[in-house]
Amino acid sequence: MNGDDLNRIVEMAWEDRTPFEAIEFQFGLPEKEVIQLMRKHLKRSSFNLWRKRVHSGVSQKHLKKRNPEINRFKCSRQRNISMNKISKR
Repeated sequence: MNGDDLNRIVEMAWEDRTPFEAIEFQFGLPEKEVIQLMRKHLKRSSFNLWRKRVHSGVSQKHLKKRNPEINRFKCSRQRNISMNKISKR
């Protein structure tokens, strides 16, 4: 895994609306491995804040917690992503 992939995984993990299933779809990392990666690459206080946020009612990191009407991984205004390769304009 290169630095760009690592940065994108951390960014996606911090996003409230990006479910763990989207990270697994694009990078092949299940939730357990994302948690290990975050623990390894974040400061302890940042990791603790992230875990607290994931388990709060604000985050929708698990598809089970999401509104069933939301059936996409990304915002409709976000640039197209195809298997983690950002499309050119």
